[in-house]
Amino acid sequence: MAYNLTISSSEVTQNTAIVDGWYQHARRVASPFFDERSDEDDISLLVLHNISLPPGKFGGPYIEQFFTGRLAPNAHPFFKTIHTMGVSAHCLICRNGQVIQFVPFNARAWHAGQSSFAGRAKCNDYSIGIELEGSDFVAYTQAQYQALTDLSKALMMHYPKITTERITGHQYIAPLRKTDPGLVFDWRRFRAQLKQD
Repeated sequence: MAYNLTISSSEVTQNTAIVDGWYQHARRVASPFFDERSDEDDISLLVLHNISLPPGKFGGPYIEQFFTGRLAPNAHPFFKTIHTMGVSAHCLICRNGQVIQFVPFNARAWHAGQSSFAGRAKCNDYSIGIELEGSDFVAYTQAQYQALTDLSKALMMHYPKITTERITGHQYIAPLRKTDPGLVFDWRRFRAQLKQD
């Protein structure tokens, strides 16, 4: 009996896109703000966020500096309130679609804070956090949706417990504290892109 063992080039690309916890299509910038996961096999949730520094402003080095503990408090008045927070996400997707990775996926980034998904608390323990450069009130770019789709497909391939039903926004896991990625994030568009080959 003959079997068709052909797989598509997109499946090959996604299957090799993550090596030792690092996305091969991202620029690496190591953050000190992470710790070890108790169980890498428990990775089962993808959380989407947004960030802009200063708020509502795009471009510049400030997000990268913030996630690496190098944000100068005197560079902007808002920075005085956040420069010592010690937070991180696994990846940032810039307005032009560039992906920057700060923490390997097999480690725990500090992105969700007090949170709960489907009745389970402490989302940092079992989730991957992706920041989109943006705000709750400005539409995300086509390049960002494409980069997010590519990254999400690679993550779903590598961590099969992450399904489309287990991709959520920060606003849904911490509804009393957070509003991101905001009402302007087009979930329908994103989910439709995830279904495409």
